[in-house]
Amino acid sequence: MDSPVRLYWLDPRDPTQAFPDPRLAMKEPNGLLAIGGDLSVQRLIRAYSQGIFPWYNPDEPILWWSPDPRVVFPLDDSPTPRTVRRLAARNDYAVTLDRAFDQVIAACAAPRPNQRGTWLGHEMQRAYRNLHDEGYAHSVEVWRDGALIGGLYGLALGRAFFGESMFSRSSGGSKLAIHWIRRQLRHWNFDLFDCQVGSEHLSLLGARDMPREQFINRVHLATSRGHRRGPWRFDIDAPASALHVGRS
Repeated sequence: MDSPVRLYWLDPRDPTQAFPDPRLAMKEPNGLLAIGGDLSVQRLIRAYSQGIFPWYNPDEPILWWSPDPRVVFPLDDSPTPRTVRRLAARNDYAVTLDRAFDQVIAACAAPRPNQRGTWLGHEMQRAYRNLHDEGYAHSVEVWRDGALIGGLYGLALGRAFFGESMFSRSSGGSKLAIHWIRRQLRHWNFDLFDCQVGSEHLSLLGARDMPREQFINRVHLATSRGHRRGPWRFDIDAPASALHVGRS
């Protein structure tokens, strides 16, 4: 690990405190930048607008990250993977925006198979609910027969969307959530869809590495553009009325 003196400490009593330059983040563990602070709306908006996000276990102090490379979904006309096209063409599901934020974040926080516990503790859940109440955090819900089968949530600033977490209770649930939010973000001329760190699952869905320097420049540009503050609704031809959906 790099020398611990590089780890920047944030004062939890001062949500206006500046973050260090994300380029100062550690190489190992990749992207660790700062520790401490709080999860106030003000501090979180300041962090994301600089390409920084919190990620820590509930029994740890708050850790702030800016990894290199960053992983993003392209918002251009890149071809959709064939398996996702087949899923999206089915007529047995519905998809909505900001219909059930609390249900989505609770599902994302639920234990996963072969995992002990979750990184998405009560403090983090409360912080993103506060961001949702302020119109910054949004959810995508996928329904089948009135039941929630998949979804994701994230934070929007300007024309940047920062995906935070997703879940699937049925095969393809999270893939459909990503597919439809990507289409909607393209329709709204968003510049950036961040998914933080990579995985095989994200790669199969078309996620790509972006050097941190390029990512930070893109964030600064995207977050300076007009903000589409919530609640969000689809205004593309998404299958939101195909089936009865559950109540939020």
